[in-house]
This record gives sequence, C-alpha cells and structure tokens, in this order.
Amino acid sequence: MVALVRTVAYLGLEARAVEVQCQVAAGMPRFNLVGLPDKAVGESRERVQAALAAMGLSLPPKRITINLSPADLPKEGSHYDLPIALALLAAMGVTDAEQLGDWIAVGELALDGRIAPSPGVLLAAIHAS
Repeated sequence: MVALVRTVAYLGLEARAVEVQCQVAAGMPRFNLVGLPDKAVGESRERVQAALAAMGLSLPPKRITINLSPADLPKEGSHYDLPIALALLAAMGVTDAEQLGDWIAVGELALDGRIAPSPGVLLAAIHAS
C-alpha cells in the first residue's frame, strides 16, 4: 500500500506542491528517503523515528520508502517531518489514509512527538487556499 500526504516546498516567496508518498513493503528493514532531500530533510528520518517511539510505536521491520514528489524539485528544511510521519502512520495502518488527502501538512517534530513551530506556514496556507 502507498500512503499519500500533501505538503509544500518553499521557493523564495512561493510554495510549490509536494506529495509525500510512503510505501511499507516486505524486504530487508531499512528507511529510504528519496526525491532530492537536503541534509535537514534526510535527518527527519531520525526525528520521525524518535517521535513514533515517544508515542509507543516502532517502525515495522520492513523496507520503508518515502518519496518526495516531484523528484526534480529540491526539498529543504525540517517542515517535512510531520507529512513524512503522517504518511508512514497511514502506510502502517495506524491512521486513515483517505482522511489525510484533504490536508496539507507542515511541521517539524520534536523527539518527544510535539510539533515544533515551522517558518513558512503562511506561504503554505496561501498555497492551500
């Protein structure tokens, strides 16, 4: 199953649509993040894993692939944490994947699972409208 969550990429004073796709499949356990992520986005893997652990959840011992689409658009910043976590929870069957399609998610996760303030939310809100 592939779970989809919508978010945005910030390009100056513009927000561009990004789709976070998550697939949990059989195979050697690993967590891959693809789609031109920068260092901060790559580090979201650790923040998401710690936030899930704080909620009493663990990653399944499967191959987890997160794709940030479109792949040719650079992704920068920690605001991808929340959409990655939501897509992962939906792919794991913890939350309803269909309900997530109506929202645009933006937010940095703290290690204890809190959502930290994220710059650029106004651009995301303008894009969502």
